[in-house]
Amino acid sequence: MSARPRALALAGAAVLASSLAAPAAATLSSGDAVPTFREYEAQTYVDTDKQYIVNGDEPVADTGRLRQYYDVLTGNDVHGHKTLEEGLVVNTVFGRDDKWSATQAMNLTYCISDKFGSQKTNVVNAMNAGVALWEQASSKVDYIHVPAADSNCTTRNNAVLFSVEPTSTTQYIARAFFPSTSDRGRNILVNAASLTSSGSWTPGNIMGHELGHTLGFRHEHTRPESGTCFEDNNWRPLTPYDSASIMHYPQCNGTSDDLSMTASDRAGVQALYGA
Repeated sequence: MSARPRALALAGAAVLASSLAAPAAATLSSGDAVPTFREYEAQTYVDTDKQYIVNGDEPVADTGRLRQYYDVLTGNDVHGHKTLEEGLVVNTVFGRDDKWSATQAMNLTYCISDKFGSQKTNVVNAMNAGVALWEQASSKVDYIHVPAADSNCTTRNNAVLFSVEPTSTTQYIARAFFPSTSDRGRNILVNAASLTSSGSWTPGNIMGHELGHTLGFRHEHTRPESGTCFEDNNWRPLTPYDSASIMHYPQCNGTSDDLSMTASDRAGVQALYGA
């Protein structure tokens, strides 16, 4: 196993930032002093719903879970996770794939908040385009917009599985959640103005990236092959490494300029959910 620097992301990394520059988060390589947990916690961005944001667009529900994440990054993991040398990668929780049941994967209901105002049509169109990427790749995945829930589109609305809501933060364009996320954290927050002004990153591809997280997929660049932007070891590979994956940040040694879905991405979702 080849040696590679262990990078520890500090603060809220800017996912799909409004520029194509490197992520805004500071990092520590193997030769740097590791911050204490309190230092790390103080520099981690806290979202509008009081969740910590790590890896640019992934929420962590509370301080206890943030501490678990910090321990993994700093090599203090008590669960025996090991770095994998081997593309689309699925999140794991205590060694098990983080995915929806076959029944739930065919009923991924969501609302899009009316609070987007004049920007709502843009967000609806972006969600439709992002949803189509995954649904066209696998017949076993079905997202369903429930317009009747849009007027009360929050995580407390039991008529839908998740909500799509506006945010004014400039820390990210959008952020999502994983299947294992608790009900109160199942939302996609979107900065609608940034969504439509991100250069070659089309709104549909940006939302496709976030929807990939809702299916359980991790950032591709957490793999050793990327050589940078390491996150943690809680994942397993579904395909060979793909530097052009829709789940790979271009600013983390990615080779895609527009976050398009690749053949490996389609193979990965089929491996996890079926063709």
